[in-house]
Amino acid sequence: MNAATPSDTASSLDDVPLYEARRKIYPIAVRGTFRRIKWTLLVVTLGIYYLLPFVRWDRGPGAPSQAVLVDFPNSRFYFFFIEIWPQEIYYLTGLLILAALVLFLMNAVAGRVWCGYLCPQTVWTDLFQAIERLVEGDPRQRREKLKTASPTRRAFEAASKHVLWLMVAWWTGGAWVLYFADAPTLVMQLLKGEAPAVAYVWIGILTFTTYVLAGHMREQVCTYMCPWPRIQAALTDEYALNVTYRYDRGEPRGSLKKTQALKLQGLPGGDCVDCRQCVSACPTGVDIRDGLQLSCVQCGLCIDACDTVMNKIGRPTGLIAYDTEMNVQRRQRGEAPIYRILRPRTVLYTALIVLIGGLMAVVLATRDSEGLAVIHDRNPLFVQLSDGSIRNGYTLRLVNKQLVPRRFAIAVEGVPEARLEVVGEAASASSDPVVSVGPDQTHEIRVLVSTAARLPANASLGLVFHLTDVAGGETVSVADHFKGP
Repeated sequence: MNAATPSDTASSLDDVPLYEARRKIYPIAVRGTFRRIKWTLLVVTLGIYYLLPFVRWDRGPGAPSQAVLVDFPNSRFYFFFIEIWPQEIYYLTGLLILAALVLFLMNAVAGRVWCGYLCPQTVWTDLFQAIERLVEGDPRQRREKLKTASPTRRAFEAASKHVLWLMVAWWTGGAWVLYFADAPTLVMQLLKGEAPAVAYVWIGILTFTTYVLAGHMREQVCTYMCPWPRIQAALTDEYALNVTYRYDRGEPRGSLKKTQALKLQGLPGGDCVDCRQCVSACPTGVDIRDGLQLSCVQCGLCIDACDTVMNKIGRPTGLIAYDTEMNVQRRQRGEAPIYRILRPRTVLYTALIVLIGGLMAVVLATRDSEGLAVIHDRNPLFVQLSDGSIRNGYTLRLVNKQLVPRRFAIAVEGVPEARLEVVGEAASASSDPVVSVGPDQTHEIRVLVSTAARLPANASLGLVFHLTDVAGGETVSVADHFKGP
């Protein structure tokens, strides 16, 4: 019996329905390298997600002490020692670009690594399935219970499973909202029923979606709802490693006794004993021996299941492994396999990640702790005063990113004989006007720039505003225009 090759699979795509009703899949528990990797990543990622809101970080008096906080009321994002302001949204853009490039690099190296080990849907589904096995047992035990256990016991176990699922889903939604407010304070408000209504709404939404997606839809999400399996197919190449059934070694498959009999007769016999443990271990019910499929999340559990069987029957492990279709065909032709992790695609992705990540780090490390934005009055563009001088009006927004109050001197250059006046501040003929800005705040002021110098017709002079910290001397400059008749 021969395994289906990719060409065989492609030829039958027309017969595959766009959607089919969900059939319940109860994968068996397996042990092995990839299962340990998945457990480790599950504990680490969920531990970070659930506990990170409670980590404290001292930013000084008057500043929030939560290490990671999305502070919508004050328009700030805090990540340990980093504080991002609304006008620095380009950092978020950079992070999204980096995330996409890392995803592309993962796919170029080893296929759907993200899907198999780090995707939230995979992680929470793993957790829900572990709870299911803990309460109801593995598939074999469940089948036995259908024959021997009383309906009351089965109903109790089912109810217990769903209660535990809902508890996990509830804490998942609750942990998410803790990133948007001081976590200990919000927890107490939630327990007392005093939290904002929006917190309860989002906890309810996320509880429902986690319970439904991880508990009831599972593989349907990966097969029909997620766009990544379809996108990654266009980004891969023949050198990308994928969980692969090595049919060059496994075929023709058959029972252990049948294969041994064939070999005694001098006939070919494969190492696959057709035990279907790889199918039973798959969380999406895929038979990896049929080749790469859209539903396969490349989690590696079929590798562990197959290696366990190979160890029991005394045959080499690796019948299912991370490999390429090209290498399977090369071994069939008696050629050595080729593995190329470093190739133009992976080098390019890595270089872009390093370049963009390094650029973001440099910009973040060298960014100013003050800011200035200038808006010229639109109507009127200028005013001619009774003494013949020309005046332009501007709105300036001063930014103080430090956690202490600061005083800034404002100066202007580029316009001959310019006089600068801050509306609401006492004018000084001997020095530039000085404006105070509170800690970690912005301050909007109205500024008038006048000149008695003769200007050319339809003048549009370039001018530059300078904002200088009186104490530290740091300066930021913004260019604009001075309009005339």
